[in-house]
Amino acid sequence: MFQSKYGSTGIVDKPFRPGKQEVALSAFAYLFSELVQYCQSRVSNISELERKLDEVGHGVGLRLLEVLAYRERGQRRETRLLDMLKFVHSTLWRYLFGRQARDLEQSNTAEDEYMISDTGGVPREMGHLNPAAFVAGIVRGTLDGAGFPARVTAHYVPVPGQPRPKTVILMKFQNYQAIMQRDKQQ
Repeated sequence: MFQSKYGSTGIVDKPFRPGKQEVALSAFAYLFSELVQYCQSRVSNISELERKLDEVGHGVGLRLLEVLAYRERGQRRETRLLDMLKFVHSTLWRYLFGRQARDLEQSNTAEDEYMISDTGGVPREMGHLNPAAFVAGIVRGTLDGAGFPARVTAHYVPVPGQPRPKTVILMKFQNYQAIMQRDKQQ
């Protein structure tokens, strides 16, 4: 074991499994604001900005899957689609937002589409930008890393009687039949 002349242990000797440490919301808000501004300076329209936020979120999602699989599940990953959706709906969402998402449901129109609904809409000053594209990217990265490739998009849906719309993360799975066949074999 390494010890410096001041009596502290080296970073290599510290355990990897620290307890969950929370970051202040204001710090995250500042970091996310800077990320949006950074991406905004490199694009020419809102759809490109949302694509950039999705790309950054994808990388975050891949890494979060590794961390959560190690910390929460003892390096065990979900191999069934429904279990993975529950993981995203509860464990991932709780890690990101401190609570599980409001709803997880399958689309009535397409069997390969699932939706996660949650409260929280776009701030009025953001105009047509959908910053939830970052969260959609995180979900896409998590699903890709687990072997469930999907096209993931974020949408705002107006709620009657509510001043703000709800956020819906729509997941359309690629190779859905192969995924379902794999689920049946397990």
